[in-house]
Amino acid sequence: MEFENPVTLLEIYEKHKEKFPYPVTAASVGNVLCELNYMVKEDTRVRFIDMTEDTGMKIYVRSLTLLFIKACHDVLSDCRVHIEHSLGDALYTEVYWKSPIGQDEVEMIEKRMKEMVEKNLPIRRLSVPIEEALLYFKKQGCEDKVRVLKYLKKDHIHLYELDGFKDFFYGYMVPYTGFLKWFKLKFYLPGIVLQFPSIEKPVEVAPFKEQPKLSRIFREAEKWAHILEIADAGALNDYISKGMAGEIIRIAEALHEKKIAQIADMIAENKERLRVILIAGPSSSGKTTFAQRLMVQLRVNGLKPISISLDNYFVDRDKTPLGEDGKPDFEALEAIDIKLFNHHLAALIQGKEVYLPKYNFIKGTREFPSIPTKIEKDQPIVIEGIHGLNEKLTALIPKENKFKIYVSALTQISIDNHNRISTTDTRLIRRIVRDSRCRGADAKKTIAMWPSVQRGAQRHIFAFQEEADVMFNSALIYELAVLKRYAEPLLREITKDDPEYNVASYLIKFLDYFLPIEDEKDIPLTSILREFIGNSCFLVE
Repeated sequence: MEFENPVTLLEIYEKHKEKFPYPVTAASVGNVLCELNYMVKEDTRVRFIDMTEDTGMKIYVRSLTLLFIKACHDVLSDCRVHIEHSLGDALYTEVYWKSPIGQDEVEMIEKRMKEMVEKNLPIRRLSVPIEEALLYFKKQGCEDKVRVLKYLKKDHIHLYELDGFKDFFYGYMVPYTGFLKWFKLKFYLPGIVLQFPSIEKPVEVAPFKEQPKLSRIFREAEKWAHILEIADAGALNDYISKGMAGEIIRIAEALHEKKIAQIADMIAENKERLRVILIAGPSSSGKTTFAQRLMVQLRVNGLKPISISLDNYFVDRDKTPLGEDGKPDFEALEAIDIKLFNHHLAALIQGKEVYLPKYNFIKGTREFPSIPTKIEKDQPIVIEGIHGLNEKLTALIPKENKFKIYVSALTQISIDNHNRISTTDTRLIRRIVRDSRCRGADAKKTIAMWPSVQRGAQRHIFAFQEEADVMFNSALIYELAVLKRYAEPLLREITKDDPEYNVASYLIKFLDYFLPIEDEKDIPLTSILREFIGNSCFLVE
């Protein structure tokens, strides 16, 4: 396209809107993410980003969050809004007012949101001196924002203004409320669920799915944060700046150990019927270390668990099913020899000898040892694998003989009351650090493959998470302060010429909100975090 004068991305988009199949929320200009109000002044390459991309959907949800908070303040004067956590394609929020809110208040908030969308009000980005921002939020009683912003080493920060209401968000916004057409509010005692579209269907509100077990584990995370007196990044920074990081690390690790011991106790109490322990979770959730720590706790209970890796039951490589892209799909359930796997499990449970396979990843075939494996009646079988929660994996084993555990890093703290920390972002930072150290993969490669990892998790893990008998939150409240010094140098290697630059830049800005923990002496060798930063006593490196 050619233009005689400088032109905004929004003007370009509006002129050619009919060519875009889905709503656009931002654009990449010369490989740098820009808001649609950005003025293009010279020759460059522009790629518009819509809601079918993770970045585009994050911008939509962030903008929708601002709209929701503004509507809450319009309807319920002097209220306090907390964006708590995600629930599928929705956010769970809580609104604190002079009296408890109910269905009537929720309907009024939704009505106000729709009014603002209809008016197509501008969402303005303001550059404000940080001292001015601190004074503003202090007057507003937003101590959570004051806590975190005072640690930023910047002269200015960006605030967003909607119809006279100003707030701080990290990350970009859409330019007008008219972009925010797809949402619903649901009263979900004691809070409100803010529903929005999915990446797969970006122009319709995704149906809300009850996730009672996931909700319970998030409430447990909030309880742990209360025990530690750390609800946000600013509170964590306060402890670090006072030299109290060691105390936080010890309490957080003790909470993990207590939870793992409780899970082991549950298994031990039902040892007569529970023969198979299945552990599943998304990438970089710390499943390997969790499994090892669980086995230690099972031994404390007098049990003698053995472990079986699901990876050893891959079909021969030439029989691996193909994905939609025509490439081998190693995450598909059909990539596992389910028949042989179930046959071996059943035989072991019955006390028979079994020659357990070992997969040769170089040759792409299974190999079998000369010495068989046999277990006693009190020996549970611990299996870690992506499909552990899918009943099809162990269909031949009666449900009463199985115990399923879902492991994920469900972040316990937020940046502030309005800026939640994405569990996906935490796991990606974990993986960037681990892949660089253990797999020789740079941050660029890890970021490039992350969308495909997430699609696999969506199909094979998240869809079955409520099938778990128990969930374990592997997040550690202090971990981003430790991961920061490992991840930042890796992310800074990515340049503006790389397609992964936008994600890397976003993660660097995100990590700016955390003071680093330099001294790792208090992090035990059994910690899940050691799986990523190194020196784990469970892993051979």
